[in-house]
Amino acid sequence: TDVTWSEADREEFLATIEEEGDRLNSLVGNLLDMSRLQAGAVSLMLRAIGLDEVVPRALRSLLRSGAQLEVEVPETLSRVRADPALLERAVANVAENAVAWSPEGEPVRIGASEVAGRVELRVVDRGPGLPEEARQRIFEPFQRFGARPRGDGIGLGLAVAKGFVEAMGGTIELEDTPGGGLTVCIGLEAV
Repeated sequence: TDVTWSEADREEFLATIEEEGDRLNSLVGNLLDMSRLQAGAVSLMLRAIGLDEVVPRALRSLLRSGAQLEVEVPETLSRVRADPALLERAVANVAENAVAWSPEGEPVRIGASEVAGRVELRVVDRGPGLPEEARQRIFEPFQRFGARPRGDGIGLGLAVAKGFVEAMGGTIELEDTPGGGLTVCIGLEAV
C-alpha cells in the first residue's frame, strides 16, 4: 500500500497473474488427468462434434498469451465421435507443446482435413524436431527432450493427449515437418 502503481503497471501485473494462473491450472489439470489415465478412471461422454467447435476453445489460452498460430479448420469437415472436453484438452496440450518448441517468429500451423473416413488434425511446428529413437518415449509421462526455447513443462502434456485420444478410439502420431520441425497428427473416425 505504500507504493503507487500506474494503471499500466496494474494491467501488466493482472495480465501476468492471469497467464500464470492459466499455466498453473494446466499443470494441475495434466497431473490429475495423468492420474485418471493411469488408474483407468477416465469416463467418456462420447458424442458427434466438429473440430471447428473444439479447436477454438482449445486454443483460447494460447491466443490470450500472444502465441502465433495459423489455424485452418474448415466447418465443412465431417464430425467426429469424441468426448468434447477430453478432445479439447488433448488439442490444447499438443498445441502448447508445439508453441513451446517453435522458434520466436515462427507460427504454429494447425489444420484439419478428411482422409478415407477419418478426420485428421495436424499441429505443425518449426522447432528442432525429434530423433526417431525418442518418438515413442515422448508419450511417456515426465519425458522432456532438450531445452525448450519457450515455456516450461514437466513432460505430461503429450502423454495426457495420447491417453485421451486413444481412449476415444483415435490415434496420435508424429511426423517430420518438411523443412524442419515436428508434426503431431491426431486422427479420429468421421461420423
